[in-house]
Amino acid sequence: MKQTIKGGEFVIKETEYADIFIPEEFDEEARMIRQTCLDFLDTEVLNKLDRIDAQEEGLMTNLLDKAGELGMLGVSIPEQYGGFGKNFNTSMLVADAVGGGFSFAVALSAHTGIGTLPILYYGNEAQKNKYIPKLTTGEWKAAYCLTEPNSGSDANSGRTSAKLNAEGTHYLINGQKMWITNGGFADIFIVFAKIDNDKDLSAFIIERNFGGITMNPEEHKLGIKGSSTRQIFFNDCAVPVENMLSDRENGFKIAVNILNIGRIKLGAATIGSSRAILTQSIKYANERVQFNLPISKFGAIRYKLAEMATRLFAVESAAYRAGQNIDDAYDALVEGGMDEAKAKLKSVEQFAIECAIIKVWCSEMLDYVVDEGVQIYGGMGYSAEAPMERAYRDSRINRIFEGTNEVNRLLVVDMLLKRAMKGELDLMGPAQAVAGELMSIPDFGAEDEAPFAAEKKIIANLKKAGLLVAGAAVQKLMMSLSKEQEILMNIADVIGYVYVAESVLLRAEKLHHSRGEEGASLTTDMARVYLYSAVDKINIAAKEALYSFGEGDELNMMLVGLRRFTKAQPFNVKDARQRIARKLIEENKYCF
Repeated sequence: MKQTIKGGEFVIKETEYADIFIPEEFDEEARMIRQTCLDFLDTEVLNKLDRIDAQEEGLMTNLLDKAGELGMLGVSIPEQYGGFGKNFNTSMLVADAVGGGFSFAVALSAHTGIGTLPILYYGNEAQKNKYIPKLTTGEWKAAYCLTEPNSGSDANSGRTSAKLNAEGTHYLINGQKMWITNGGFADIFIVFAKIDNDKDLSAFIIERNFGGITMNPEEHKLGIKGSSTRQIFFNDCAVPVENMLSDRENGFKIAVNILNIGRIKLGAATIGSSRAILTQSIKYANERVQFNLPISKFGAIRYKLAEMATRLFAVESAAYRAGQNIDDAYDALVEGGMDEAKAKLKSVEQFAIECAIIKVWCSEMLDYVVDEGVQIYGGMGYSAEAPMERAYRDSRINRIFEGTNEVNRLLVVDMLLKRAMKGELDLMGPAQAVAGELMSIPDFGAEDEAPFAAEKKIIANLKKAGLLVAGAAVQKLMMSLSKEQEILMNIADVIGYVYVAESVLLRAEKLHHSRGEEGASLTTDMARVYLYSAVDKINIAAKEALYSFGEGDELNMMLVGLRRFTKAQPFNVKDARQRIARKLIEENKYCF
């Protein structure tokens, strides 16, 4: 029987490979939906990239209309509102497939995610019936208005105001929003504002034709140039009282929960983008001849291709593992009698820690992949005539979108500690057990020779390393820990690498059991290469944290423990990468 797991519980609990979902398990219908999206990019988007980046009048809205006709805007929308009603992981697969669509991917994701979901999850039945069907078909396009000139990460400090008119029929909205994706053509805006002197934001559904809305010209940006990005001004914009979304002062909660969804979906999109970029890099390496040989014959290039593939395969494993966890949590909540819309939100909220990790690790993986793609292309990589230049520029925003990676790293630790303090996660017991283990003699018993036993032991020890550092930091710094951002980010790095390394190892183990040792040899290579790298990165992050607050004999003891917990047997990563690279080169594409 499948074991359920709570969000963040991976830190203290071992997960079995049978309990996770891997992308190879998507059914035929999900694969067909994915192929429809890929075919749409090929026929409608990738041959128009220059025109999209030039923001040709009407082109983006026309593309969204066509995507709506194919059902691409309504994959996870319930059937009663005109959608397909598919589960969360299938919607992740769509974000992945569309992710290679550059600015079009941004426009579609903003519309289907932060533009539509607040109404779907928080709207009353009248609001959902009025707006969701038209957003599902693409007849109406949506945008999300949260950020202001003086409130970015600190979203609740926004100054946009809402004041009830004398008749009590409309709220008058006044204020300025910036970096609004789809702002130039959206019909519907999800707008956050404070009513009178409220502490927290409220949310409103505003139609463009309500009036009182003006805009600055399109922003000139480093990348995603085809994405409409505007500053929007609300000047006594009269919004009917029935267009308040959810309850008064519930806006900040809406923003936080919708951003959790946005984070993991952004991670999925970067996976699709990376897959396309890596395939282009492989093809170029096979075609480009130097010294009478394709450059794919050279070890330095093979290293790059294999490392790009390994990082991509690893974060993909983590993303779909978390997506299925969200689906399983949703099913359990609905079975327990919870309203479906509320269950959707609660299930994602349950795995907000994993969503933040995936956002960070996926966006940084994409940056690595495009950077190495430019390098493989050499001088052509720097040319606007070749594909890498646009990919390089477009990728950079992902470390800022949906909360900066720094903020998301801080959130990972903050959410873990808050859940521990509420008694939702028992972090203290395992942390104390690890502290006690430092005083004991290491176990030198016989090694388990079962497949992946050695790697599982490494993962278990890496979790102990995280508990060691986090537990010591809490004990030493107590309430001042929240101000020590460098230490918190060190701890977040340990936790994130543990999650991704465990995810890719579980995927490799599951494939090993279904395909056999030979059939899964290359995915096993990728899991081991990633784990080997994660051990060193965790060691460095943990040491930096311990050096920051430890001292004397106590520090020396913790460092001895850290060495024990970040120990791994020698592994020939060069040969493993060579095997991975040979397969990529032979297939002339990313093939895992």
